[in-house]
Amino acid sequence: MANASAVVESPVAPVLPDANSAGRLHRRVIIGLALVLIVAPFVVYPVFLMKILCFALFACAFNLLLGYGGLLSFGHAAYFGMASYICAYTAKVWGWPPEVAILAGTLVAALLGLVFGALAIRRQGIYFAMITLALAQMVFFFSVQAKFTGGEDGIQAVPRGRLLGVLNLGDDRALYYFVAVVFMAGLLLIYRVIHSPFGQVLKAIRDNEPRAISLGFRANQYKLLVFVLSTTLAGLAGATKAIVFQLASLTDVNWTMSGEVVLMTLVGGLGTVFGPILGAIVIVSMENYLASLGAWVTVIQGIVFVVCVLLFREGIVGLFSRWLKQPL
Repeated sequence: MANASAVVESPVAPVLPDANSAGRLHRRVIIGLALVLIVAPFVVYPVFLMKILCFALFACAFNLLLGYGGLLSFGHAAYFGMASYICAYTAKVWGWPPEVAILAGTLVAALLGLVFGALAIRRQGIYFAMITLALAQMVFFFSVQAKFTGGEDGIQAVPRGRLLGVLNLGDDRALYYFVAVVFMAGLLLIYRVIHSPFGQVLKAIRDNEPRAISLGFRANQYKLLVFVLSTTLAGLAGATKAIVFQLASLTDVNWTMSGEVVLMTLVGGLGTVFGPILGAIVIVSMENYLASLGAWVTVIQGIVFVVCVLLFREGIVGLFSRWLKQPL
C-alpha cells in the first residue's frame, strides 16, 4: 500500500529532450561543418564562400542578441560597417597588418556597442529597436560626411597583406582558410556563451524579465553585456569582410544591411545555434545567383520571408529541430 500511495503521489515529470544527446548532436554538426569548410574551396569559388562565412558570423552575432537576449536591434549595420571602415583605413593608409587591422575594427565596434548599448537598454520593445535604428542612422550620416571613409566612393583597393608577416592573404584559398578559422572561432564562442550560466540567465531575462529581476539578477547589466558581445562579433565579421573584398562602402552601414541580417536570422531559425548560418547561405546565394534579375531579387527575398513566416515561423532549422525533436 505504501508503494502504491507513493506511486500515486509522485508527480509526473515532463518529457524533455536529453541534454546529453542534444550536446552530442551539436558536436557532430560542428565537426561536420568544420570538415565541409576544409573541402569546400576545392568545390566552390572561395570568394563566394568567404562572403557566406562573413555574413553567417554577422547573423550568428545578431541571433545571440535577439534569439537569446530578446533584444531586437534595427541598427546592427552600424557596428558591421564601422568596423569595416576602420579595418580598411588602418590597413590601407596606416599600413597595419591584416590581423591588427581586423582587431582594430573589432575593438571600435565593441566600444561603439558599449556606448550605444548603454543608451538603448534603458528602453524595451519597440522603443529599444527605434533607438538602435536612430543611432545607426547617425553612424550612416557620419560615414557619408567623414573624410576618412571616402564618402560615396568608400575605401577601395584595401591591401590584404600577410598574416603574421608569413601567410600571403593575396591568395584566395589561403585567405579563405583564415576566414574559416575566424568564423569557427566566433561560432564556438557563441555556442559556449549560449550554454554557459550566463546564457541561461539571458534566456530567463528574455522569457520573463520581472521574474529574473525578482530573483536578484541585474537584467540591464546582462543585456548590456550581451549587446556588446553581439556588436563585437558583428564588427569582427565586418572587418573580415573588408579584407576579403578589399572594400569598405556605405552599403555596409546602410539600414538595409540591418534588415538583411534580420532576414537571415528569421529565415534560418531565430534562437537556434545553426539557423543563422543556413539563413546566410540562402540569402547570399539568392543575391549571387539571382543578381541578373536586378531589383527583383529584393522582391524574391520578400516572398521567401513571407513563406517562411506563414509555413514555418521557427525558421528552416527550427523546422528540422521539430522533426528531430532535438534543439539545433
